[in-house]
Amino acid sequence: MTDAASRLSRPDAPSAKPATRATTARAAAPKTGAARRGPFRPEVWLNARQRHASRLAAHYFRAFDVLAVTALTLLCAWAASPGALIHAEVSRLAPFALGAATVLALLRSLGRYRFSRGQDTRTHLLSVAAIVIVGAVVALGSGALLRRVEAAEWTAWSVWAGLTFLALMGLHLGWSAMVARWRASGALTPNIVLVGATRHAEALIREALKRRDLNVLGIFDDRLARSPTAIEGVPVLGSANDLLTHKMTPYVDRIVLAIDPKAEARVRELTVRLGTLPNEVTLLVEPNGEQEMAAALDRLAAAPLADVQGAVDPDRRAFNKRMQDLIVGLIALIGLAPVMGVIALAIRLDSPGPIFFRQRRHGFNQEEIVVWKFRSMRQETADATASRQVTHDDDRVTKIGKFIRKTSLDELPQLLNVITGEMSLVGPRPHAIGMKTGHVESARLVAEYAHRHRIKPGMTGWAAVNGSRGPLHTAQDVRRRVQLDIDYVERQSVWMDLWIMAVTVPVLLGDRAAIR
Repeated sequence: MTDAASRLSRPDAPSAKPATRATTARAAAPKTGAARRGPFRPEVWLNARQRHASRLAAHYFRAFDVLAVTALTLLCAWAASPGALIHAEVSRLAPFALGAATVLALLRSLGRYRFSRGQDTRTHLLSVAAIVIVGAVVALGSGALLRRVEAAEWTAWSVWAGLTFLALMGLHLGWSAMVARWRASGALTPNIVLVGATRHAEALIREALKRRDLNVLGIFDDRLARSPTAIEGVPVLGSANDLLTHKMTPYVDRIVLAIDPKAEARVRELTVRLGTLPNEVTLLVEPNGEQEMAAALDRLAAAPLADVQGAVDPDRRAFNKRMQDLIVGLIALIGLAPVMGVIALAIRLDSPGPIFFRQRRHGFNQEEIVVWKFRSMRQETADATASRQVTHDDDRVTKIGKFIRKTSLDELPQLLNVITGEMSLVGPRPHAIGMKTGHVESARLVAEYAHRHRIKPGMTGWAAVNGSRGPLHTAQDVRRRVQLDIDYVERQSVWMDLWIMAVTVPVLLGDRAAIR
């Protein structure tokens, strides 16, 4: 959660590309820094992973509520029981349990964890108070029905209701304040870019300027010769192809096609072309009047915290995966600390140079992250961009390096990336930025390559346990790796992750063919 408030460098300028005649002509127009940034550019840049971490806070809030109500219920039930809690009569404990279950169920089913934009804190707290009152009535009523109630039991139930009321009011007051700070910092404000410098784009931007609940970071249009340099202050940053490699994309939640839906061929072509990015692509259907435009913006700007009710959704799946990473990752880091210490000492004694090797790789939504590994190559031959992939008997690999690469022990420091939230225990393996297969950049060999970035990269993954690991020497190797990664992204679950983790060690140690 702390990474959601960190400051990042501003990706104000488009990525460097050869200037076309249209872009050269447009560059002649004077552009100040503020104008180039546009009216929506936030002061603090948060990438999609960081904003998503803030949205998942609803699940953390509910977990704390459950722990608090459960602890108070057990404490009050224990105090009201004449002997050990485990030997207490069911009729004596049932009122506490029913009251607690009612409170927790109502908090979830009535959407008390959504914290939607514009929600009044006092109204929210009143609704929480009403839920606790209903829980108290259920506890008292069930107690009166189940047993002959003594005065001490009435007191115990009343104390339980009072403590639960105070605890939940304090917690939800804190939750509301945290969400308010995140909204003020822009952590919950969606970022979009528009494709098409059209009248639809102009209408959307004008309405967004009034509302200020949606950031329009820039516009991309293939018809640069005819497009303006800016619309309502939002800069036109290049063509649709420029968007594919723009350094702004990790900060973009959604790409909106602001073109005429009747131009079906163009819509299809742009959808296919932009489909190579991990960002969601939405078509803005022409709104009829201000009411429909407001409704369209409501859908784009809707940023309540992740919904904790109903069937399993992507946000809940991401929360479960994050909890799994934290719990298993911390246990693994503590348990493997002695092993990591021995490896670090062996590397230091084996060859001169640092113990760790750091490499910039692609993370979630094409975010650039720094991945940690134990150094397995001689310092002077380190290859930060993976421009030359490892081969059998590679002269760059040290003696200790051969062992730790063969056993994948060189990957253990990535547990630090997992704990900080940049990586997951299970996911597509992160590739070095600019990694080449032969003489061609690997990302250019498969159109769907970026789809593997729709989930956090992992220390192990579906591809790794299915034989696709190590260097990618041919285009077919890249295609198979990407297909397995996309298969995992679409099927991911906690149980699948646990199974992959369970078979990773025997699969890796039993593989004598893969080059590592």
